[in-house]
Amino acid sequence: MAKKIIAVTGATGAQGGGLVRAILNDPNGGFAVRAITRDPKSDKARALAALGAEVVAGDVDDEASLRRAFTGAHGAYCVTFFWAHFSAEKEIAEAAAMARSAKAAGVSHVVWSTLEDTRKRVPLSDNRMPTLHGKYKVPHFDGKGEADAEFARVGVPTTFLLTSFYWDNLIHFGMGPRKGADGKLVFALPMGDKKLPGIAAEDIGRCAYGVFKRGTELIGRTVGIAGEHPTGAQMAATLGRALGQAVSYYPVPFDAYRKLGFPGADDLGNMFQYKHDFEAEFCGARSVEFSRSLNPQLQNFEAWVTANVKKIPIQ
Repeated sequence: MAKKIIAVTGATGAQGGGLVRAILNDPNGGFAVRAITRDPKSDKARALAALGAEVVAGDVDDEASLRRAFTGAHGAYCVTFFWAHFSAEKEIAEAAAMARSAKAAGVSHVVWSTLEDTRKRVPLSDNRMPTLHGKYKVPHFDGKGEADAEFARVGVPTTFLLTSFYWDNLIHFGMGPRKGADGKLVFALPMGDKKLPGIAAEDIGRCAYGVFKRGTELIGRTVGIAGEHPTGAQMAATLGRALGQAVSYYPVPFDAYRKLGFPGADDLGNMFQYKHDFEAEFCGARSVEFSRSLNPQLQNFEAWVTANVKKIPIQ
């Protein structure tokens, strides 16, 4: 029997790459993978091809290329790229193009990587956090949440996958421990004493693969994934054990974080405040047990830190 093809957007990125590798690492699972990338000749694309992936050209800003890339696929993993352009409107347009392309290509199951529309709990009139870009509270959340309707509108069978904070941000975005003026390590996070659902980026792809393996069971449902729900203090303690030296936790005030000045600081400051203020709802939407049922290899924070501690830059 021919294997069912899963077409993966963002195949050279964190989420998509994890899914590509999960499929390739399960040769008897009944699925094949089609890695979609803007540049099939890039080093990352060539590496996926060397592992056995079919690599094809496709661009979320070129709908015709998406339709070609989705044609013949049983499933499609759809992810957008807010941090490439910082525009929720562009993200919504990218999602709409993927939804239309999947419908036109006859895809049987889309997994859409999404997040909550925070405006449902924090309307623009709520002054607990500033309104950004004129009509959002957390643009990189709200655009995805608003785009959910695009998949429903075109009628493509979709599972809505709520992701969590990438622990890999400690490696790639300078969010790991830093040395204070006294030389001691501090882990700063604007989460107060609340829990922060997090996950290894690789595990997002593995969980998405678990969704596809469930067949039609999760179509039409919103499911959330996380590897663990640690507090900032617990994360600092785990980092300290792995590094072999004390790491203290500093709960950065939300306003201070918003004013740090790097691109997207205001967006991320609002994001952390949303997760803090709605801890029960945010954590409740992301069951660790359910995530492990999709992905038996699911890592908690300590397992991820132990495997990656040497990659975390200490500044």
